[in-house]
Amino acid sequence: MCLAVPGRILETDEFSLMRMGKVDFGGIVREVCLAYVPEARVGDYVIVHAGFAISQIDEAEAQETLRLLAQLDLVEDATLTPHPEQP
Repeated sequence: MCLAVPGRILETDEFSLMRMGKVDFGGIVREVCLAYVPEARVGDYVIVHAGFAISQIDEAEAQETLRLLAQLDLVEDATLTPHPEQP
């Protein structure tokens, strides 16, 4: 089974060979490849699988996905809280 998890883009690196960004997964921040979602910007939500953002989603869909994952005990917190530096 494959699992993709929603996260919120905190920052992007447009200067590397491959577009990368820091993505917040409910308080856990990871470096993610953003090459497959060139339209995604800081503050947007993306679905991430194996370190690659594979699609962009809206906040409501991200929250619903996390809620369902929490029901399956796959995540502890079913909310995506905005990063303190982001609106």
